[in-house]
Amino acid sequence: MKIELENASTYKCDESAIQSLAEFTLIKMGIHPDSELSIRLVSEEEITDLHMKWMDLPGSTDVLSFPMDELKPNSAANGPGVIGDIVLCPAYAEKNGKQSLAQELELLTVHGVLHLLGYDHEEIDQEVAMFKLQEDFLQQWRALQ
Repeated sequence: MKIELENASTYKCDESAIQSLAEFTLIKMGIHPDSELSIRLVSEEEITDLHMKWMDLPGSTDVLSFPMDELKPNSAANGPGVIGDIVLCPAYAEKNGKQSLAQELELLTVHGVLHLLGYDHEEIDQEVAMFKLQEDFLQQWRALQ
């Protein structure tokens, strides 16, 4: 998997862990191993601008996902593709306060990858399915660390 990660935030983050978890999730989801993903960690100001520009929603958020080739789970046989971009905001994630920043960024990484692959949480049944996968992948990946 080609995963490009850029940390344009002022936060020190475990970039290798974020990349590892993204790759783990993509492999579990059956995405071709030569596919490409971009992850960018940004300031609250930058994610606020992106949130307004692309979602037409005011304020900041913790994660945004921008799918490219609209790859679906178990599509490895179709060959590689450009999965898309995930934008994470450590400053906003830190405010969530439910767990450590590292754990929150891990959760948001899996969450972002699942969004790129078509998962959503608009409806309760979609939310249950997406959040179950999210938790399963986090537990499996963390057990390997």
